[in-house]
Amino acid sequence: MSDETRDELVSLLESWGRALVSNDAKEIGGFASDDWVLVGETGAFEKSQFLAAVEAGDLTHDTFGADVSRVRTYGDTAVVLAHVTNTGRFKGEAFTSDEWSTDVSSGKMVAGCVCSRS
Repeated sequence: MSDETRDELVSLLESWGRALVSNDAKEIGGFASDDWVLVGETGAFEKSQFLAAVEAGDLTHDTFGADVSRVRTYGDTAVVLAHVTNTGRFKGEAFTSDEWSTDVSSGKMVAGCVCSRS
């Protein structure tokens, strides 16, 4: 993989973070494929569920930071492993996350999986 490809994927993750902090469901949705899914400690969230929570104000992000530690490409598909920190609110309750994130991308984000570092 070239440095240029790695830089493009890091840039994509940084742009994703800016979209999350914008709390704009349409902007966030533009980064994800129609069948995107996020898997976390409480289960799987489909794109429509995630964006509905953002649109309703049930999920907001105040900060997002990512330190990419590994990028691998497999043809047109990339897998990015990063240490991610973010803060926000879910259904009115403040949260602070310190987690490992694995994102799969093929032009747009296809899937993400997060797990707590604690």
